[in-house]
Order: sequence, then C-alpha cells, then structure tokens
Amino acid sequence: MERMFDAPRQLVWDAFTKAEMLEKWWGLRSTTTKVEKLEVRVGGKYRFLQTDPTGTVHAFRGEFTAVSPIDALGYTFEYEPMAGHIVQDDVTFEDHGRQTKIVAVMTFTSKMDRDGMVNSGMEYGAAESYDMLDELLAELGASVI
Repeated sequence: MERMFDAPRQLVWDAFTKAEMLEKWWGLRSTTTKVEKLEVRVGGKYRFLQTDPTGTVHAFRGEFTAVSPIDALGYTFEYEPMAGHIVQDDVTFEDHGRQTKIVAVMTFTSKMDRDGMVNSGMEYGAAESYDMLDELLAELGASVI
C-alpha cells in the first residue's frame, strides 16, 4: 500500500509511533482504539484494543522487528482471536519536502493467510484509517507548519 500525506516526515513518523496519536487514527471510524502497550524499539511489543459499536473488544498485537527513526518501521501483526497467523509489516517513510509518502508492504506466511486478510475487509479498513490519519495530520500540521 502507498499513500502520500501532506505533512512532514517527522509528523507522520510520530503518528505511527506515539500512542496518543495512534489512538486517533488507527482502525475504523466506527471503533475506538486504546493503545495498551507501545514499545517502539527492536524487540519491543505493542498491543491495541479496538472496541466496535456493539462493545466487542478486538485485540491486536505484535513486535517491532526494525526501527529506523523517521525512515522505516518493521513489525509483526497478529489479530489475537486468529493467533498464529502473523503478518510482517514493513513501512517506509519517504521525504517529499512538505509531504511524506509511506509505502507499507505486508508479508504473509501463506496464500491462505493473505486471502483471509484481504477477504476480511483489510483494504477498506486501511484506507479508512489512512483517511483519518490524513485528517489528524491536517489538524496538527496547521499548528506545526
């Protein structure tokens, strides 16, 4: 997945690595996200709790596999109810002056896992999350740029 954001790279990096910012954009508009743990360092863990409109809590967790400040993040991703189906996410943050392009590559352990993620609505969810990130960056950028 690729997306260009109208914000400097440091601000986009912060949105990916600071709990108070992640909680404002990660997930769907109809859900709320609570960052329970976020240790942004190689070997560090994270855990997000997402509550849907019915009150059901969905837990996601992973471990950081690469951290190169403002350049790249690597981490595993696992939806806890589907334990064992772990995805490797690698995100790069490209500096384009007052804009930042992110490139996110997901590596699955099997075609079945990839197809399951796609069929779960992941593409729609990622697009909606990035829309909310765009909105957050615009709000924050007004006071930063």
